[in-house]
Amino acid sequence: MSPSLGSVVRVLVRRTIDTYRDSPQAVGWLQHNLARFDEPLRVAIAGKVKAGKSTLLNALVGEEIAPTDAGECTRVVTWYLDAPAPKVTMFPREGPPRGLAIHRDHGALRFDLSGVPVERVDKLEVQWPSQSLRTQTLIDTPGIASLSSDTSARAGAFLAPDDAPSQADAVIYLMRHLHATDVRFLESFYDQGVARATPINTIAVLSRADEIGVGRLDALNSARRIARRYRADDKIRGLCQTVVAVAGLLAQTGRTMRQHEFAALSALAALPRTELDGMLLSVDRFVRVDSGLDTDARARLIDRFGLFGVRLGATLIRQGVADPTALSAELVRRSGLDDLRALLTTQFAERRELLKARSALLAVDLVLTREPRPAAAPLAAEVERILAGAHEFAELRLLATIRAGVVKLPPDALTEAERLLGGDGGAPAARLGLDPAAEPAELSAAALDAAGRWQRRAESPLSSRTVSDIARLVVRSCEGILAGLPTPR
Repeated sequence: MSPSLGSVVRVLVRRTIDTYRDSPQAVGWLQHNLARFDEPLRVAIAGKVKAGKSTLLNALVGEEIAPTDAGECTRVVTWYLDAPAPKVTMFPREGPPRGLAIHRDHGALRFDLSGVPVERVDKLEVQWPSQSLRTQTLIDTPGIASLSSDTSARAGAFLAPDDAPSQADAVIYLMRHLHATDVRFLESFYDQGVARATPINTIAVLSRADEIGVGRLDALNSARRIARRYRADDKIRGLCQTVVAVAGLLAQTGRTMRQHEFAALSALAALPRTELDGMLLSVDRFVRVDSGLDTDARARLIDRFGLFGVRLGATLIRQGVADPTALSAELVRRSGLDDLRALLTTQFAERRELLKARSALLAVDLVLTREPRPAAAPLAAEVERILAGAHEFAELRLLATIRAGVVKLPPDALTEAERLLGGDGGAPAARLGLDPAAEPAELSAAALDAAGRWQRRAESPLSSRTVSDIARLVVRSCEGILAGLPTPR
């Protein structure tokens, strides 16, 4: 059995360390990137100011650990990692790291920079015990296109630095609508070097999806239709894996809902429908009009749920959702968070080794470019050999070509090719378009059938050379699926 891509790249990184052992800076950089293979996947959350980045991070973790106000901490790149005990560490640009005091405010985590100016802080690191953070480190970034040029520059320097690869393996990019600023950012993160220009590491999220329909109960359906339209756009398909709609506030509140909030929603649901509908015409009216709840309680409720969440929660309770657990689950389901988490599994987690290998190759390429030397020539040749010979990268290049609309095949063949190449996820069932619970025998039969179909296309005298080459690559993907299936006993 041939070694995995990750193993091959690890060996290359170690060889590069040996070649540059007299350069402390190069060795430190390479050792750092070698260690990244054994770390959780680094997923950055990016977007404009007020796109809902911190809110979505809280929803993914299932706890309010990221500040969501416009305070100083939201202007600093903040890493969220799994750890045995809570701890927040500030890393100044000059001087040693220092711990920050933390406290809870209405269930949300709060911390400040202890008087240190934001521009003097390199990053914050929040360690928190969380099952969700064991497989992925989440990185909250400052707002892109911020009115503060310093804040915007921080985001750009982290996500798409000019002189080094990004520290993130993958990106969730939030946008409220697709603007030119969003496209420019996605293009800046679009890798033109190692891994040859592929959107494999980016998912776009149509965030604050409940606001698209002005808070109507069918708002999320409208948002999903817009997301589907974006997914069909060739320009967007060439810059990110997919687009999904998520109501971040609803998702966060659904995952962190408290008993007293359920009781408050139940009290609202008991009001005459016309009375509640009148209250929900605006935030000011909801907070001001007497409803049996005191003003502070109504203000906190609207802050946590928003108008859409309050309306939806009360409606679901009227329809028979009788306990907090069931309501919480239904709010999360309707928010679109489950769809995003499934995508994170199929597009990122299942491609962990590929994304890590890509980051390591970028690190090696940087060292070879910055410190060229004769002894490194074989290493440069090995980088090119891996890129040219590794089937995983060949798949990514073909995926990018298909999504750019360059490949001329019947629509159904293009759809199947994209799926078999891993466009819908890297797992065998996802590639073959089968149920995730499909048995190995069913997977094997489907893979053999697909391989035979594409082999005939490759050998057909009616196929051009380009089509034949594409077909052979798809056949190899089918053979890879078969090789990875359990051997029947």
